[in-house]
Amino acid sequence: MRQLLTGLNLPNIKFMLISSIIITFLLTFAILVFLLKTNLKNMVLDTPNQRSLHHEVVPRSGGVAIMAGVLLTWAFYEQTWFWSILVLILVVISLLDDIKGLSIKWRFLIQMIVSALFIYYGLSALAWWLSVLIVFGIVWMVNLYNFMDGSDGLAGGMAVIGFSTYALAAYMADDHQIVLMSASLASAALAFLIFNFHPAKIFMGDGGSIPLGFLAASIGVYGCQHDLWAIWFPVLVFSPFIIDATVTLLKRGYFREKVWQAHRSHYYQRLVQMGYGHTKTALYEYSLMISVALSALVLNRSGLMQVAIGLFIWIVIYAILLFLIDQRWKQFQHMTAVIR
Repeated sequence: MRQLLTGLNLPNIKFMLISSIIITFLLTFAILVFLLKTNLKNMVLDTPNQRSLHHEVVPRSGGVAIMAGVLLTWAFYEQTWFWSILVLILVVISLLDDIKGLSIKWRFLIQMIVSALFIYYGLSALAWWLSVLIVFGIVWMVNLYNFMDGSDGLAGGMAVIGFSTYALAAYMADDHQIVLMSASLASAALAFLIFNFHPAKIFMGDGGSIPLGFLAASIGVYGCQHDLWAIWFPVLVFSPFIIDATVTLLKRGYFREKVWQAHRSHYYQRLVQMGYGHTKTALYEYSLMISVALSALVLNRSGLMQVAIGLFIWIVIYAILLFLIDQRWKQFQHMTAVIR
């Protein structure tokens, strides 16, 4: 599957990169406008429930526009056909889930099959236990991205910053295929963000969050095997989502809560509920995402000791941030109970 765009000099690659970014942005933007201006916006609607942070019915078909813009751009590059097929499967299944609803077992089964296909056909031979571990890792990333798509501008911003970081790292490693793929993903997410930043006119929905989570994980694993970055790099780049979702799930499991049920206990959800609102929460998250991304790019070209120190510093920072939010949440709950 690894067919780099060889035989092209640097000016040609730069031209293709700029063209890919512009074309994907314009395609995604045009599709979003079309969706919002026609009755297709009612194809999938997000009705507020106990997990929601919004109070009005909002279309949730924005992810279809993101992936349509990306896949149409990828159609110009022969090297991306395998990725496109896997992404298309996830988009179709996720869209069906948005419209009709699919049981969780079928969703997980399809996600695992797609992840296994990626490992079998997209990577070099791996030990069976490592393949199984990667499958579960990809499926977890797929679903945690979906969990974190609950506040205006959050998932779209993570896609812009995360995939831009992938593109920069791949550019430094001279892997033109991953540069073009990642840059087009970031560009499509940026076009979506115009309509998704608070107050959001359209949501991403499963049709966007599921394939984006898959691509964040699969490109990350692919880059590891082809020496674009170390195994910690994609984890650090997407750590704002990984840490929030994983810690929240572990806490809910520890307190014997039903982890599969909808809830509003993610750290970003608590920030919104405590009065920071969608805009401030998104901007705080963007600051964290950018800081993590820049440090990941620096550490990716550093020695082992510098990497160990850098990762330890981020572990401490996350521990402090989570502790502070937890303490603020307890105070907020106490004040709310007193007022009531």
